[in-house]
Amino acid sequence: MNINWYPGHMKKTKESIEKNLSMVDVVFELIDARIPYSSQNPIIDSIVKDKPRIVILNKADLASDKGNKEWIEYFKENDLNTILFNSLTGKGIDELIKLSKEVTAERKKSYEKRGVINRPIRAMIIGIPNVGKSTLINTLTGRKGARVGNRPGITKSNQWIKTKGDLELLDTPGILWPKFEDKNVGLNLAFTGAIKDEILDRETLALRLVEVLGENYPELLEKRYNFEINKDSPLENMISIGRKRGCIIKGGEIDYTKVSNIILDEFRKGIIGNITLEFPKK
Repeated sequence: MNINWYPGHMKKTKESIEKNLSMVDVVFELIDARIPYSSQNPIIDSIVKDKPRIVILNKADLASDKGNKEWIEYFKENDLNTILFNSLTGKGIDELIKLSKEVTAERKKSYEKRGVINRPIRAMIIGIPNVGKSTLINTLTGRKGARVGNRPGITKSNQWIKTKGDLELLDTPGILWPKFEDKNVGLNLAFTGAIKDEILDRETLALRLVEVLGENYPELLEKRYNFEINKDSPLENMISIGRKRGCIIKGGEIDYTKVSNIILDEFRKGIIGNITLEFPKK
């Protein structure tokens, strides 16, 4: 499955981030805890440079405990301030506010020396589409301050938003990069919904997901769909799931569209289980 997606607004977003970076004190880089490598945009380092940054592992509640622990250790070993976050429940919000104050302390002193008192911390939030930026903002504000949707790319323009903890956030649209050098990166982004489903073959995508989960989390698949894994045939596993879920059309054939939708939806919502698709490279 070849996946390439780089709409024109992605280029504009990159240019906008570069333009507005001087206005902020800290960058919040939101990545998906299930796929930290794949969801960390490789061009961000070159854009952010030496600006203080906090890496937020969002959707930590959907990832495995083992994965969360290993990624936290990995980022800290690489001198990146990192927290686990669940933007739906707000778990991790206090740690984020505390860390924001710590990494911007010197900049605050500089402002105070120039007579600028009680200036809020200004943060820019960046990340790939559908990683949860708008939900994070809504959690920080306690209101629907930014439009949220299931579909990637719903945030279209920059907007400043006042939040709790003496923070002001500059939201930016999700940004992907021009080409996925590693095909697994494209697949992981597609599995988690970071790439619009409309441009993908969902049946092939679901089959690949069944293959990956069958290799790495067979017990979760078996428990969720109540069948015995065939280690040699992802297609047979998909057919078994379809039969268990009643995805049958005329003639007793499997409704592959229906079963594909079930598998992808239940994976993305964490219904299949807590799953980390990639671990730090050692």
